[in-house]
Amino acid sequence: EEVAYLLLFGHLPNQKELTEFSADLMENAVLPPLLEVFLGAVPSSSHPMDIVRTGVSLLGMVDADAADHSHDANVQKAVRLLAQIPLIVVTSYRLAKGNPHVRPRRDLSFSENLLYLLTDRKGDDQARVMARVLDVSLTLYAEHEFNASTFAARVTASTMTDLYSAITSAIGALKGPLHGGANEAVADMFLEIGSRERAETWVREALVKKHRIMGFGHRVLKKGDARSEIIQRHAESLSRICGDQRWYEIATTVDHVMEQEKGLHPNLDFYTAVAYLLMAIPRALYTPLFVCSRITGWCAHVIEQQDHNRLMRPRALYMGPPRREYVPLNRRT
Repeated sequence: EEVAYLLLFGHLPNQKELTEFSADLMENAVLPPLLEVFLGAVPSSSHPMDIVRTGVSLLGMVDADAADHSHDANVQKAVRLLAQIPLIVVTSYRLAKGNPHVRPRRDLSFSENLLYLLTDRKGDDQARVMARVLDVSLTLYAEHEFNASTFAARVTASTMTDLYSAITSAIGALKGPLHGGANEAVADMFLEIGSRERAETWVREALVKKHRIMGFGHRVLKKGDARSEIIQRHAESLSRICGDQRWYEIATTVDHVMEQEKGLHPNLDFYTAVAYLLMAIPRALYTPLFVCSRITGWCAHVIEQQDHNRLMRPRALYMGPPRREYVPLNRRT
């Protein structure tokens, strides 16, 4: 909550501001009736990111302030999205699985509520540690400058359309497997490997076959991702507390081989997958969970763009076929 506040309001909150912000999130943690109808009608086979994308678009249709591009209005819309997107993610998943609907609890923090809504876990010591690690992952995911989805949001926002349209653009960009879904793919890899004893052989065989090993390298952070070191520490601690070292041992083995063979370092998604597996978060929701956090960074960029707007209109250097003369239709062979 503190980092979300920082991104949206420009400074870390004092205790009074944080208490009011948390209360504001709880007050807005309710979905309009149209969204409830939509979530009850979507096919169970629908992609979770399609549901989030369309859900945000529907929120824009029922928000009376959607067309207000003022700074204060955009901030309030951002707060509402931060409160409502987790409900879209969780409600659609629980309905698809036939699980009973649950509401956020006022006595839980944002991350504690998210863990509770996703897994029904709350209250016990292990759940509190899991919520703390989940909070760390959300903090690390909250903002990361001009990645593809953020750039998509800013380009859209620069036309002075509404904030919901810009966020819908961002979600559409994140759905693409070259941007989102990496932590889900890492978890799938760990599950396929299965045990520490198989890990080294598995990754070396994959490298021989020139298969891509997910969770390594970064288009910008060429010398390693400092965020990865943070989540790794928490994943290790959570593994010990849960009494389940399997995923962490697989991860460290793969990490060692990749550094040895390719000189590549893990990115944030790699050890995040260890933590999410331990929490028993459904793998199909890893990328929507990313949205629950990155919505703050996206909205901060949209707000900044529209506060000091200039239309983004890139130019392109044409490299196609040379100029051709027009031939009337009756003379074309």
